[in-house]
Amino acid sequence: MPNSELYFEDFQVGQKFHSAGSAKVTAEEIKEFGARYDPQPFHLDEAAGENSFFKGLAASGWLTAAIVMRLRVESVKVFGGMIGAGVDEMRWTEPVRPGDTLRTEIEVVSVRQSTSRKNYGIVKTTTLAYNQRNEVVLRSTVNFLAPVRAAFVQA
Repeated sequence: MPNSELYFEDFQVGQKFHSAGSAKVTAEEIKEFGARYDPQPFHLDEAAGENSFFKGLAASGWLTAAIVMRLRVESVKVFGGMIGAGVDEMRWTEPVRPGDTLRTEIEVVSVRQSTSRKNYGIVKTTTLAYNQRNEVVLRSTVNFLAPVRAAFVQA
């Protein structure tokens, strides 16, 4: 089933998904994102980063979250797309540095039928993002909508 699109019925508590790939983070990407969306010195310049809390250039947590989202979408192919239904938790536990390669592990922690949208269920997952040293750099608990198969598959 890894290559097929998933419906609500395909998700079970305890089920795990691992990154289909990985993402290498570059200094240029960190600086470009920082300049556009999070212009703090430690996201823009190595020297400024050295004199900061991070002791070096560090990616914005929002860049890390965006990379993790891409890895999630590539790893868990939901029919019609992964429709966000809220973030319960997001923690940045280690800075992401130039040259880091990120991967994810996603675990389903709950599934329930939506009460307001009968054609969808709500899947809650915990995602751990790791760097190449197996350090957790981000932990999040995210809810998304998954379509109920019978509502979308024509017989």
